[in-house]
Amino acid sequence: MADYCELPAGITRWHKSNTNTQQCEGFEYSLLEDCDNAYRFTALATVGKIPSIFNHFSQFFPDESFFILEYYPEKIPHTRPGGTNDNPTPAVFYSPYLATDLILKTIAPYISRMIHDGFVGFGIANNRKGLEFFYSEEKVLTFFTDNHLRLINFLHQHELQPNNSLLLPADFGHDHLSLSGLPENLLPEELLSFTNNELDAMIFGQELTGQLDMYQVEEGLSFFLTRKEQEQIEELLKTELPDYELSEVEFGGLLLDWNDFVSECEQTFTGDLWEYRQGLMIRDTIQQVIEMASEPLADKISLIVSEPDNIFKKILVDRRKRLDPPTDIKVSQKQFWYHGMVQKKGSDLRRDLIRQGWFKH
Repeated sequence: MADYCELPAGITRWHKSNTNTQQCEGFEYSLLEDCDNAYRFTALATVGKIPSIFNHFSQFFPDESFFILEYYPEKIPHTRPGGTNDNPTPAVFYSPYLATDLILKTIAPYISRMIHDGFVGFGIANNRKGLEFFYSEEKVLTFFTDNHLRLINFLHQHELQPNNSLLLPADFGHDHLSLSGLPENLLPEELLSFTNNELDAMIFGQELTGQLDMYQVEEGLSFFLTRKEQEQIEELLKTELPDYELSEVEFGGLLLDWNDFVSECEQTFTGDLWEYRQGLMIRDTIQQVIEMASEPLADKISLIVSEPDNIFKKILVDRRKRLDPPTDIKVSQKQFWYHGMVQKKGSDLRRDLIRQGWFKH
């Protein structure tokens, strides 16, 4: 029988919420949508196991990886009921690819606070290896992998077994609690020596993002490229576009960059014309890969970018005009991203467009 799961200090179940039903450790997994050989694992583990699971998982990345942090940079109440639709969403930050040892050393003083605070999630990943670990603010473990047998073995090593009736915190009425709002008698022993400021997730989140040079990402784009798909794309870029400016950039990062660029343009693009063109070059690179890749992979990439593409089309105006695309980029599809200009232009972009004569009839 599965062991009872002790939750972190930052999650507490309501007294009237099925108190006779115990939450037990375990995991379940399923194929990712639109993926033939990539899996999503959901797991629940007692809080005392989380540090060892995280450190052990990090060993899959002996060289480099990137760190993920989810928290609320703005002040929020110390407590909040979980599972309601009107709750604010946390901001998500990624570090650049860094030496895994450096990441582990940097986050070590914060690991217990991230585990126990009910408004913080964190993880580690390497897209090239097709692996990701994430421990959410709901205090649920999520793994993405293209090798499910290896991950099953990994979870067995931490005494986690398949559980077809896995109950998560979201299945019960519960509250999220911040460490800085908890009375001292409810704090874990390892956190009793911390000051209130040190327990404040808004403060230690800012410290971590600064130390790891993290940047905020939009969570609207969700995808998973397997190691095999990553290797196929890398080989295409290496052989077909060896001298191209963006060929060395990790492709998953380019997909996220295009989504972020579109999101910025949707709000107001604050860069100049050169920076705007750099954003369009990201989409050029994606299109080149789509046209070089095998049909299944090309279809998958096209589906990934379809949402930001559709948003970008809607925010373009003056579409009878066109920015000249780079002459060294050869694609067969019409590059819609060069036709027209985003409606919400910052002062720098507007200035450069005036100098170029964009607004002349």
